[in-house]
Amino acid sequence: MIAVRVKRLAHAEDLPLPAYHSEGAAGLDLAAAIAPHAKIVLEPGARELIPTGLMLELPSGFEAQIRPRSGLALRHGVTVLNAPGTIDADFRGEVGVILVNLGREPFELTRGLRIAQLVVAPVSRVELVETAVLDETLRAAEGFGSTGVGGRSGRG
Repeated sequence: MIAVRVKRLAHAEDLPLPAYHSEGAAGLDLAAAIAPHAKIVLEPGARELIPTGLMLELPSGFEAQIRPRSGLALRHGVTVLNAPGTIDADFRGEVGVILVNLGREPFELTRGLRIAQLVVAPVSRVELVETAVLDETLRAAEGFGSTGVGGRSGRG
């Protein structure tokens, strides 16, 4: 288990800290830190930055990813616009979630609604080495969709 320090801001004082909701869950559920008795209505096609009232201190070598909640996406068409959003280890601002309503109906957000998942993951840092030639592969330069969607051959 990796310890991540979290600072709760005043507008999230009464909200629970993000938590795993099952034994095998990869993500901690983030809640909307909207003002009490207020609501945000996401009209179809609209996007909004939703506050969580939390600041994180991630260990060096880790990032936090903001991912959609599948239930919101399936039932309402509401998802995280820049999924996965990345929180770098050196960021110390409030975690916000950019939600977009891709559904057909307005979607109402209220205080404490679980809006996204937070997944903490290790980060590999690389050094880019410029070269004139790259190793050959079977796929070579075939692009998007080149492996297909069908049966055994991979083409389709």
